[in-house]
Amino acid sequence: MHKKELVLSSIHLERKVKITLILPPRYALSFHHYPVLYLNDGQDLPSLRMEESLHQLYSAHEIPHFILVGIHANEQRKHEYGTAKILDYAGRGSKAGKHTHFVLTELKPYIEQHYRANSTPEYNYFAGFSLGGLSALDIVWHHPHVFSKVGVFSGSFWWRSKALDQGYNEATDRIMHALIRENDQKPAVKFWLQTGTEDEVSDRNNNGIIDSIDDTLGLIEELEKKGYQRDEEIVYREVEGGRHDQTTWGRVFPEFLIWVFK
Repeated sequence: MHKKELVLSSIHLERKVKITLILPPRYALSFHHYPVLYLNDGQDLPSLRMEESLHQLYSAHEIPHFILVGIHANEQRKHEYGTAKILDYAGRGSKAGKHTHFVLTELKPYIEQHYRANSTPEYNYFAGFSLGGLSALDIVWHHPHVFSKVGVFSGSFWWRSKALDQGYNEATDRIMHALIRENDQKPAVKFWLQTGTEDEVSDRNNNGIIDSIDDTLGLIEELEKKGYQRDEEIVYREVEGGRHDQTTWGRVFPEFLIWVFK
């Protein structure tokens, strides 16, 4: 494998964006065009032990070679990640639309121009963690003509339009749930969703299920109402003892990669 560090000057985000690129083994010796996985929070690749995981998967021939594109976040993360069309109740996500435009009109074209990246949706995927996972799902959900699969690790599906003390209604105010529910279409997308039983301790509706699991299961219900099938189009992985951290996500990431390329 070969790791490269890039810096792109983004017009949309009005900043320089660091990119970590991991090219597959023997990339320089081939003429092959590769699948591409785009990943929010690319600054966390070392703590996810990504290179070690890829080496093991490649050595065991469990996945084909692909290009990984890690997008680094900065101090604007809570504004650049989120849902592009709707801010949360605290005004976060104000630059989520700009992040989407950066990915679609600056980053992806750059990767496809400078590297042998397959441009078809069937070979393009997006993933993220926590708020970055919400961002990944929002981008893929609204652009199925660009990406065909999404992975969300401990997704911030609590993202809501009203504060808990301002008339919050779980049935209507979770933003990503509403975006899925209100879409008349069934995008051609497949979903891999993960939570950990120790992601958090909050249980806002006092039903005995922590919010991260409750919100993820609620999102799956919305997808099933659209006609998506469990196991075929939706995979849910609940990690016993899993926490809201890179150690947990890095441990299950190989499972996600095997699912992506199966």
